[in-house]
Amino acid sequence: MNPSSPARLPRVLLVDDNAPLAENLRDILADAGFSVRTAGSCAEAQALARHGFDVALVDLALPDGSGAELAQAMKEASPDSEVVLLTGHATMESALQAVRAGACAYLQKPVNPPELLMTLETAMRHVRSHSEKRELSRRAAMAEKLAAVGTMTAGLSHEIRNPLNAAALQLTVLERRVGRLPAPEQGPLLQPLHLVRDEIRRLDHILEDFLQFARPREFYPKAVDVTPVLERVLALLGGPAEKRHVRVLRDFAPVPPVAGDVERLQQVVMNLALNAFDAVREGGWVRVSCRPGEHPDTVEILVDDSGAGVAPEIRERIFEPFFTTKAQGSGLGLPIVHAIVTQHGGTITVEDAPEGGARFALRVPRGR
Repeated sequence: MNPSSPARLPRVLLVDDNAPLAENLRDILADAGFSVRTAGSCAEAQALARHGFDVALVDLALPDGSGAELAQAMKEASPDSEVVLLTGHATMESALQAVRAGACAYLQKPVNPPELLMTLETAMRHVRSHSEKRELSRRAAMAEKLAAVGTMTAGLSHEIRNPLNAAALQLTVLERRVGRLPAPEQGPLLQPLHLVRDEIRRLDHILEDFLQFARPREFYPKAVDVTPVLERVLALLGGPAEKRHVRVLRDFAPVPPVAGDVERLQQVVMNLALNAFDAVREGGWVRVSCRPGEHPDTVEILVDDSGAGVAPEIRERIFEPFFTTKAQGSGLGLPIVHAIVTQHGGTITVEDAPEGGARFALRVPRGR
């Protein structure tokens, strides 16, 4: 759960093979503002739990196994989530089972609705506490990395940029000299020269990432129309999309202006779209869309793809400086995106796209 995201409801996984009871509890919880999924067996619950949950309500007696053992396995797999056990026969032994399973609470069926809601609110406070502690730890680690980047920046700017510029200049001179040779002799010489030129550009881009991340520009937000920004991004994506044989889709709903910086918002969406290109196979698609946010004061910009998605275990780290799953790169692309979005007073999350693949959801405040 991301407590800072206004669009996500608290997620409850209800595990009980009594279908009428599960239906009643789901209605009560949905009316109280929870997003509820139900499972009637251990196997079904384990499959649903892989998609994430905040609180699991688990019956002790399930048709294919022990609810206590299931609760313990779910708690071990998702330590930041909470488990509440349900039983139709409250005994000292069942209470001990709840303690051993790591459950935060224990309810007897039939459950009193006010007691159920009070128990879930307590469980959600525990979940938020786990999330806040993890966020504090993440911020401390990021602060250390930022300090390291800041220390390195001055040296990088001088010690690397100057040699890179000198190398690029000499390479240009060499390419011109090779260009004066007879055409049959140019081919074997130009190929390695082009390779060196591409590597110099790559190093220059990595250095730019370091400088931009360590020394962000001043931010003066203005009212920005979202649709023209996205139109420019789609126009720029035409060449890369054709080269990679990827379809670029669009889905623009009318949205109000946002408070931001045109160039930086374009940079964010472009970066996310190019990352999506890397995730899809030939013949796949990337979709850029916008719509009014579920929170009335926000606008959502979404980048979906048809790739394999982002594994749950790395979603928490994907915006950390220097964390990357790619063979090449600085590991600063998505952290720069995160920094720009934060500068705009917005949030960015990585989720499952409705059709599969990944969804990067950018939520930015409306302009005032």
